[in-house]
Amino acid sequence: MKKTSAASGIFIGLVLVFLYAPILILAVYSFTGAANIGAIRSFSLHNYVTLFTTPELRDMILGTLALAFGSAALATILGTVGAIGAFYSSRKVNSGISTINQIPVINADVVTGFSICILLVVVLGISKDTYIPLVAGHVTLCAPFVFLSVTPKLKQMDSSIYEAALDLGATPFTALKSVVLPQIISGVISGFSLAITLSLDDYFIATYTKPATFDTISTYVVNATKGSQTTIKTALWALSTVIFLVVILIVAGSNIRALRAEGREA
Repeated sequence: MKKTSAASGIFIGLVLVFLYAPILILAVYSFTGAANIGAIRSFSLHNYVTLFTTPELRDMILGTLALAFGSAALATILGTVGAIGAFYSSRKVNSGISTINQIPVINADVVTGFSICILLVVVLGISKDTYIPLVAGHVTLCAPFVFLSVTPKLKQMDSSIYEAALDLGATPFTALKSVVLPQIISGVISGFSLAITLSLDDYFIATYTKPATFDTISTYVVNATKGSQTTIKTALWALSTVIFLVVILIVAGSNIRALRAEGREA
């Protein structure tokens, strides 16, 4: 048993090192004046100053966040409505909608992005200079995952409460707002958070659908690595560190809140 536990610990440790060592290396070098990964010469906050004072980088970050939160909000509305509609439909309709919802999840992002581009830009004639193809692509990417986050909560809730509200004279919309949504709100929040993450992480859909003058973090990073601006490249080390720290804080906050909720219930 001890040997098995030791082997498991070593394996888990190697996996964690493999996953987080590159991020930690970038984090360390983001606080130095080094232009390349190698010898650490001196401590410096130059990369962070460049990150937050360069208009190009600042606009790129703000644009990416606006896209992520906007598309996530639309995807959350569509995914939640779709999950509720499928849940209260007949078994065949529910099964059909759930099957269709799996297609964007399994489908490659590059296929989704290319298809959105052809449909909206080529077939419908919507200009790529607008943000419509980009937002539509991100909503298409995120909404199925919201659907998957909300559906388990619908299955766990007590459906008789909704029926009781209708029997007591509530309209379907009032019963939905006052009875169903409070019971599935945790799934809705999880879906919204996941949609933001997917939007921030996307590269292929944004590449095919974004306007030429707009860049998300992912497309900007790929283009920057092909260029020769060393200052911009090292500032992206700082950006990676900031994103990593924000994610850690969010995850830690969520876990602490969940533990406190369990403690109150106990």
